[in-house]
Amino acid sequence: MPSLLFCGPKMAACGMVISIWGVIMLAMLGIFFSAKSAVLIEDVPFTEEDIRNDPNPPQKIYSLYNQVGINCFIAAGIYVVVGAVSLCQVRLNKRQEYMVT
Repeated sequence: MPSLLFCGPKMAACGMVISIWGVIMLAMLGIFFSAKSAVLIEDVPFTEEDIRNDPNPPQKIYSLYNQVGINCFIAAGIYVVVGAVSLCQVRLNKRQEYMVT
């Protein structure tokens, strides 16, 4: 029977820690971008033409804020998947410790 184990216990634990931190950080960034925090204006990808050519300039910036917030939530979801895979690897490593070959 093929084994689904592809990383060791230390790498699996490291993946879990990094995933937990990534989910927390990116979820908070997503919330702050969705709330249109002024501190994060430097991370919003807009140019001067976006402001000059738009008849309603704040709406363009607000839509860019929302898009960056959605991207943060998507990245947090990817970290959740990586954390789940790492959790499975931790459990498989624990199971392998108790097996007698």
